[in-house]
Amino acid sequence: MNLHTKKAISRPVAPAAVKAMLGDGGELALIDVREELIFSRSHLLWARSVPLSRLELRFARLVPRRATRIVLIDDNNGLAQRTANILAGAGYTDLSTLDGGIAAWAAAGFELFSGVHVPSKAFGEFIEHSSHTPSISADELDGLMRAGTDMVVLDSRPYDEYSRISIPTGINVPGAELVLRVHDIAPSPDTLIVVNCAGRTRSIIGAQSLINAGVPNKVVALRNGTMGWHLAGLTCDHGKDNRTPAVSGSGLSWAKSKTDAVARRFGITRIDRAGLDRWRGDTARTLYIFDVRDPAEYQAGHFPGALSAPGGQLVQATDTYAGTLGGRIVLCDDNEVRAVMTASWLKQMGWKDVAVLPEAGQETDQETSTPADSVLGTAPADAAIDCSALLSIDDVTIVDLSRSTDYRKGHIPGAWFAIRSRLAHALAKISHHGTLVLTSEDGALAGLAVAEARALTKLPVHWLKGGNAAWIAIGFPLSADAKMADEPLDAWLKPYERPGDPKVAMNEYLSWEIDLLARIARDGTTHFSVP
Repeated sequence: MNLHTKKAISRPVAPAAVKAMLGDGGELALIDVREELIFSRSHLLWARSVPLSRLELRFARLVPRRATRIVLIDDNNGLAQRTANILAGAGYTDLSTLDGGIAAWAAAGFELFSGVHVPSKAFGEFIEHSSHTPSISADELDGLMRAGTDMVVLDSRPYDEYSRISIPTGINVPGAELVLRVHDIAPSPDTLIVVNCAGRTRSIIGAQSLINAGVPNKVVALRNGTMGWHLAGLTCDHGKDNRTPAVSGSGLSWAKSKTDAVARRFGITRIDRAGLDRWRGDTARTLYIFDVRDPAEYQAGHFPGALSAPGGQLVQATDTYAGTLGGRIVLCDDNEVRAVMTASWLKQMGWKDVAVLPEAGQETDQETSTPADSVLGTAPADAAIDCSALLSIDDVTIVDLSRSTDYRKGHIPGAWFAIRSRLAHALAKISHHGTLVLTSEDGALAGLAVAEARALTKLPVHWLKGGNAAWIAIGFPLSADAKMADEPLDAWLKPYERPGDPKVAMNEYLSWEIDLLARIARDGTTHFSVP
């Protein structure tokens, strides 16, 4: 890639040795560098998907400590070694590769998993089974609605998912917000509370959060969420905006009293600033600081150095936030309720060193969760051009390295789609001529790929400063005509996004989710627990 690479001192490690690492108590980052769709077909349970094509944009936040023990995983096709060379150039020192790749893991008789966010999804199934989380079917819920039952439906997903599709009467209350806001929403203990998501995990975790907090109401999870509602032949809502108002004083007092009991039950540690400074100074351990509030609250101001990780999503997709197994996690929240509830789930998931930083919320830091120093490498400034310069080039070939899902929504007219790690494959397919200009969502990835492109073509190569975002900001038109120089291997699609019959995809997905409990039992590396 464009970093000054040096030959990595990376060791091939046998599958049995990697399996042993998962149980030795040390910190470990298992990093699968294949494209997301390929990863989703077959991978190790605890592997984090960090495709080589986007490595520099994501890796430093996921694995921040340069001395972390890292095992890189591929299909025994050279991707892991390419990645090791880049990481060595960025200062990572403990680099190994899974000897023989995914096929060797299977040949050793070890379990492989399909799908994404598998540890979190499997954890949800474990919680339902272990805690006997009550649930209700779509038909049962529809009957209660028709009967005028005193009830509320709380949608535990982020707002964007909720607004796209929701259950009728549903109120958007993202997972970590449930205990904080439920008393204001359902002050009467006689009101039935139904928690839903798109499928199963966030419904289960959300409902059990309220039960663990001691809500006096009857609480149930909507079995199979909006997918189950759709499969039952019922009509979902679209474009709704039913969000909860600010928490009242009495609602906050009630929630804090309940989470104090949760903290005692699950052994949640509170850490002060001095303790946090000690953890920050410990170079032998990885530290993650996550702000678990709503993203809008985070943007308004947050604890310096904290990354935005809304609590419900941190539990739902832990692998996208914390790349190092066994790392320390500190959760920030101005009222502690969301942090304590999130910590209770991370502890049950097997994260041992989790602490809550009291009253760490709105502060002076307004940096986003993607600071510039989280990107490995820099783009060559002398190769950058702006949109006006692009338009002035008479003979140009534009290659768009954005995710295929974004490319298909709209791209610069005439641009080809390509995957950065497979750029040689794409350029061999394209009849490229004139000047080659690389672009991407915001230009960052395009700039990082310039050196690779120059090694593959004799044409002059530039990157579009600001990328597609700059093009759109000026008001230039986008095209939906796809020119695919590669397969869309970069993106796993949700069941309702896939081509074909969505009901078939939904049923397959739900069956996959339910089957995870048996799969993790065969794998034998989870440390899930319920006190």
